[in-house]
Amino acid sequence: MNDLLKIVERFEGKKICVIGDIIADVFVFGRPYRLSREAPVVVVKYEGEKVFPGSAGNTVNNLVALGAYVYPIGTIGKDEMGQRLMEYFLKLGRVDPEGIIVDDRMTTTKTRILAGDKHTSKQQVIRIDRIEEKPPSKKTKKKIVESIFKIKEKVDAFIVSDYGHGVVDRKVIEIVRGFRKEILIVGDSRYNLSSFRGFTIITPNEQEATELLKNRKIPSIEALGKKILKMLDLRALLITRGNLGMALFTEDGKVEHIPISGKDEVTDVTGAGDTVCAALTLSLATGADFYSAAKIANFAAGIVVMKRGTAVATRFELKEAIKNHGKDST
Repeated sequence: MNDLLKIVERFEGKKICVIGDIIADVFVFGRPYRLSREAPVVVVKYEGEKVFPGSAGNTVNNLVALGAYVYPIGTIGKDEMGQRLMEYFLKLGRVDPEGIIVDDRMTTTKTRILAGDKHTSKQQVIRIDRIEEKPPSKKTKKKIVESIFKIKEKVDAFIVSDYGHGVVDRKVIEIVRGFRKEILIVGDSRYNLSSFRGFTIITPNEQEATELLKNRKIPSIEALGKKILKMLDLRALLITRGNLGMALFTEDGKVEHIPISGKDEVTDVTGAGDTVCAALTLSLATGADFYSAAKIANFAAGIVVMKRGTAVATRFELKEAIKNHGKDST
């Protein structure tokens, strides 16, 4: 484990660019206190709310928590949520806001209502999504492209975090793919994995990987991974598998199965994929091999799934998890 700790020590000050969809994750907390007279529903008394960066914004947040300096490229709206996200990033102190473009679209927002009594763990009751359907304007897309070229010389790696809200289009992918021989490129996409051909590594979960080959009969996770690796001309592929851990496939034909690092009874998986992507990228940016990087990402995931809401794994927590691995079972 000492080798992994040395890699994590080298996270400090690495410079990572995250291109993708920045959204607002809003958590509204309340206490149920009576039944409504209007309908057979419980009325929840408002107690407060918190706003966190979500999607690509969560990847940015995780990178900062692990010690990186981050250059996000994405959009936020000229609205209250956009303003709150910008304030959040500026407070982190390790985020260069130059690539965050304020445009005339609404900031996409996912609002989770959580209810529970004072001394109980609050449970999510409902989620309300306000999704901006309008694509970025030509002017905004031009700024995104200009930012990519401007930031390229400053960073150790690119993360492309595509949540389907329009920042990552074909042109952005082609530009970044053109850097493949010069710089590390990590892809994370919920809907458009097939376009990430030629990236260094991508990090789908098992469902996303399976859907990529949905019309083909694949007998095993090994066959699935090898097929995607070859089809997309990747150097490596990391498939996250929930309580089954992770499966790593590399261009030399090796397959590594990595079991979960913590408990298999998780608290909340919100944003865990972003944490994996952040820890994996930082590890690779320090010069780690794919297997070591995947093991570190696995430890980071084990930390964040035990937290509620959109959470991060800090560098201190990551080091402690690596140091203490295996001690619980003795």
